[in-house]
Amino acid sequence: MVVPENVTAVDRRTQLLRGVLDMCMLALLAGAPTHGYELVRRLNAAGLEAVGYGTVYPLLTRMRRLGLVADELQDSPSGPARKVYRLTPQGHQALDGWAGQWAGFVDTINATLAGVAPSTSSTEG
Repeated sequence: MVVPENVTAVDRRTQLLRGVLDMCMLALLAGAPTHGYELVRRLNAAGLEAVGYGTVYPLLTRMRRLGLVADELQDSPSGPARKVYRLTPQGHQALDGWAGQWAGFVDTINATLAGVAPSTSSTEG
């Protein structure tokens, strides 16, 4: 496969992730409320290794301002209390809507890609 020099697989993955990271975070929080550190660990375990604290915490703050998540301080067995984030009813509604949009989008992209035969050689023209 020939890829333009200025577009690497990591660049493409980063661009794709930017559009869906908030949805992924909401999905993980829907499973169980958690603190930011654990959320990063879950994202990494899900295969999103490039996601770090510098990305997650600002996004959690933005989602809290939008009313999608709420936070509360909980005692920690080892160290200071920490913020634990959970979905709000508005967050659950947003996740449901986004998940439906995502499924439709994936179907559209897969149908488009199915119509394109993979190139086995590059041609110069």
